[in-house]
Amino acid sequence: MDGVVEIITGRERRRRWSLEAKLRIVAETQEPGSLVRAVAARHGVCESLVFTWRRQVRDGLLTASEMPVFMPVQVFEAPLSGAGPGRSEQPSVPAPAPTPSRPQAGLIEIELGGGRQVRVGSDINLAALRRVLAALRG
Repeated sequence: MDGVVEIITGRERRRRWSLEAKLRIVAETQEPGSLVRAVAARHGVCESLVFTWRRQVRDGLLTASEMPVFMPVQVFEAPLSGAGPGRSEQPSVPAPAPTPSRPQAGLIEIELGGGRQVRVGSDINLAALRRVLAALRG
């Protein structure tokens, strides 16, 4: 008897998608004229999974806040208060001139480019901030 033998070594493993990949795929589906079916096929993902990710993004359950993000910052040197041992009355590096629009304590400034800025308090609701930023990004 001549035949073919198939050896099964284990279960097929599920593919794991990084948060960055999920968000990138969802963003592709939100571009004008794009079809979820085409985007899913291009990435080898089941359509229903892409729809699940879209719903999670809409509901604030799948967000980029889980990923570390590095943003440019400006550091201002605070003047030294009082002279003491090993400290002079004048700082060794002159402090920069104060800027007229210096942020208040607890204020977060987000520069979106094109001269657009968003200023929010540190107690902002994250879901609301996500919606505002998404609307401003277009």
